[in-house]
Amino acid sequence: MKKYPFKNILTLSFFALSVGFISSCTKDTDGSPQIGPGNPVAEAIKPDSAAGGTVLTLTGTGLGDIRSIVFEKNNVPAGFQPTLNTDKAIIFRVPEDAAGGTQNITFTNSAGAKVSVQFKVLAFPSVSDVSNYNFTKGSEITINGNNLDDVASVKLTGTNDAATIVSKTKKQLVIKMPATQVNSATLDIVNGTGLFKTTQEFVNLDKALQIFTDGYGEGFADGSWGDAGAISSTQFKSGAKSIGKNYQKGNWHLINFTNWWPTVPYSTDYKYLSVWIKGASEDYSLYITTDASKAGFGNYVDANKLNVKAGVWNYFKVKLSDIDFWSAGKSLQQLGFRIQGPDKQDEVFYFDDVILVK
Repeated sequence: MKKYPFKNILTLSFFALSVGFISSCTKDTDGSPQIGPGNPVAEAIKPDSAAGGTVLTLTGTGLGDIRSIVFEKNNVPAGFQPTLNTDKAIIFRVPEDAAGGTQNITFTNSAGAKVSVQFKVLAFPSVSDVSNYNFTKGSEITINGNNLDDVASVKLTGTNDAATIVSKTKKQLVIKMPATQVNSATLDIVNGTGLFKTTQEFVNLDKALQIFTDGYGEGFADGSWGDAGAISSTQFKSGAKSIGKNYQKGNWHLINFTNWWPTVPYSTDYKYLSVWIKGASEDYSLYITTDASKAGFGNYVDANKLNVKAGVWNYFKVKLSDIDFWSAGKSLQQLGFRIQGPDKQDEVFYFDDVILVK
């Protein structure tokens, strides 16, 4: 067995202790460059305008010790990774919730020294859903989406007919619709970033053929099979009334809007049938049927099927050329919505804004 002199053992022990002591005294860091705070100077930011989530680069000098980045509007902080900093560059992203428009971005180091650069956040308006697609002069529509808090104007596309802004937040805009001569239009929404055109199209009820809105349109009346339609002032989508129809169990009922005189003469001017339907206790299908169709009144045509979700208002805008609705030359006297069943129990549906749209 090999022997080690006692003096060598002491030397090795002292060396190990010394290394351990030195290691324990080394300063822990977050991985950021070990650069002391200086006088930060900004030279350029690229790009100089962008939407939320975009990567930006600030170049300059004295930037290695930056500890916070804040977008001026609403004091929105930007996240960044200090380990990517250098004395001459910082990489970070535009916050997703940054407010739109031109503003300063302020960079602050650990000593409180600041530098600011001007930047334009691109936050175009967006629309996810709306409270209604039909309007008359003065009716209010609620628009849900994003970047709506700095909306400056809303107009019907292709016109100078401007809606009145009633209220606005980042996620919601309430407008009062203007008087207009157009049959229907999308909306031009302008905020601090620019113009957004909705994909949603809004229908002017005053220019449509009204079959039922708050009451029966001129010449129209109830001709339902089974239980008659009943006007309701508690259930409605627009205005203050709708019409309800009780479809009895197993009877294959239909609600029928009739115009025996003067009837509705055939016209290629009408492009769409539009209706709001509030669903029953479960999902059902209703079939559009007319006496001017090829199949004849009361029949079930697959192309004419509307899938109605339970318990909510469902919006339908159906292109007439896509369904069996109106044969050339025939006058329209009956428009119905028929059900197969219901098999379990009676079911009530409500109908509002039944219209033909040019």
